[in-house]
Amino acid sequence: MTNIKVGDPAPNFDLPGDGGTRVSLAAHRGDIVVLFFYPKDDTTACTTEAIDFSGLKPQFDALGIALIGISPDSAKKHDKFKAKHALTVTLAADEERTALEAYGVWVEKSMYGRKYMGVERTTLLIDREGRIARIWNKVKVRDHASEVLEAARELAT
Repeated sequence: MTNIKVGDPAPNFDLPGDGGTRVSLAAHRGDIVVLFFYPKDDTTACTTEAIDFSGLKPQFDALGIALIGISPDSAKKHDKFKAKHALTVTLAADEERTALEAYGVWVEKSMYGRKYMGVERTTLLIDREGRIARIWNKVKVRDHASEVLEAARELAT
């Protein structure tokens, strides 16, 4: 597991995206980027988080900030998820878990005493130089997108 921290260069990735696109961090060099890692499409917390970020997307766009959600679900599943909930954020599919592991968010989890590997809900704010400016670990979804917008706004000014 990678232990990234504020100030580190953000690991690059090139992943299949929704709508048949490719999503890479290199394509956003010079931009501020919000990466939000989430466990699974169409689950309660993940849906709420994606809807909240989509609702604030016009404000992120006005600041020139890219929003990218990454989960281990397939691009096809992302397409259905976006259509079902009218999501406007970019979603990247990391079925091979390369980005999830590079960012250290593919971790051992435990539920009802059962241990398994999964995504720890995490958000990163990446500055224009490609360095990690802020990390939110073990994210609680309520008001999270608004908090990220405020931090991104500060970084953008």
